[in-house]
Amino acid sequence: MRIAELDRINELARKAKSVGLSEAELAERDVLRQAYIRQVCGQMNNILSTVTVIDAEGNDVTPAKLREAQAGGMQLQ
Repeated sequence: MRIAELDRINELARKAKSVGLSEAELAERDVLRQAYIRQVCGQMNNILSTVTVIDAEGNDVTPAKLREAQAGGMQLQ
């Protein structure tokens, strides 16, 4: 899944290395980074909501905390 803000974050990173960023661009970068982090965490929660851990003998050994989070709507921390 592609995160749209990533292109602009990378563009600002290149500019920061070459000529520096204005105050407005620094603020924009911070907002974009927070949005990026939220999206990555959301993607991880979606992935973990479907995980089941099986041992070598075929037994379900999914950790209790993960099971509880899956049953309760996924808020892992």
